[in-house]
Amino acid sequence: MDERLQANQRHWDECTPIHMRSRFYDVEGWLSEGRGPRRWEAEVLGDVRGLDLVHLQCHFGLDTLAWARAGAMVTGLDFSAPAVEAASDLAQRAGLADRARFVCADVNDAAAVLGRTYDIVYVSLGALCWLPSVERWASQVAALLAPGGRLYLHEVHPLAWAMSDDDVVIEHTWFEERDPFVDDAGETYTDGGSGLVNRRTYEWNHGLGETVTALLNHGLVLVSLVEHDWTVWPRFPWLVPADEGRWRLPEGRARFPLSFSLVARRPERPGRGPLAEPGGGRQAG
Repeated sequence: MDERLQANQRHWDECTPIHMRSRFYDVEGWLSEGRGPRRWEAEVLGDVRGLDLVHLQCHFGLDTLAWARAGAMVTGLDFSAPAVEAASDLAQRAGLADRARFVCADVNDAAAVLGRTYDIVYVSLGALCWLPSVERWASQVAALLAPGGRLYLHEVHPLAWAMSDDDVVIEHTWFEERDPFVDDAGETYTDGGSGLVNRRTYEWNHGLGETVTALLNHGLVLVSLVEHDWTVWPRFPWLVPADEGRWRLPEGRARFPLSFSLVARRPERPGRGPLAEPGGGRQAG
């Protein structure tokens, strides 16, 4: 593994127990309340009962297991062994072990490691920035999708990623670059994560066009692409809390996208172009 990705892996290994204890993830509340998928995700993917779903870069599996609660047979894949161990334990505690499995592997090797295809490939917020190449990621997604299968991606918008943390100023590249952004902040995005030993991380932005084109290059059909003026974590200190655990721009501030969601489909048969069929897909609100 690339030494930069090894540094990221050490960082996520250390973050796992911190995140498991955090108020941000609220694991005990998730267990006791029986929470399922987020409303806007369920609206897009619909009834998943009996479908096979793989969650790439699943961390400790909270979002993965939400889909198991909705009736899917789920596989979570992550490169952090402590995260995969925590996810397997969480599946047992939630009574979902019979419909969930977790695999420790690099997402760039996912298709070879898993050796099968799925009805849904699911990728949740904060995944792509840890990957140097969105093209290589797209090749794995395409290889994992069964004919007619769908990709659901909800990600940080590349514009929000490129901005300074404390002002509406472009500070970082919008596009995928060879050299990563190096962060030595020594803290995680949840509460209780200051003073990390494995401080250094490496991240890459990926332009919206680069991400969409990479998926099209590997034969997927674009069904929907929606830019949102909200996100699910306080990306900027001046965002304000909203409904359903979301964060929005303050009233009176010019709106710009904080996240985006994308649905793509693998064609049932070869020879179809990269555009969505009329009426295909449902957009997130």
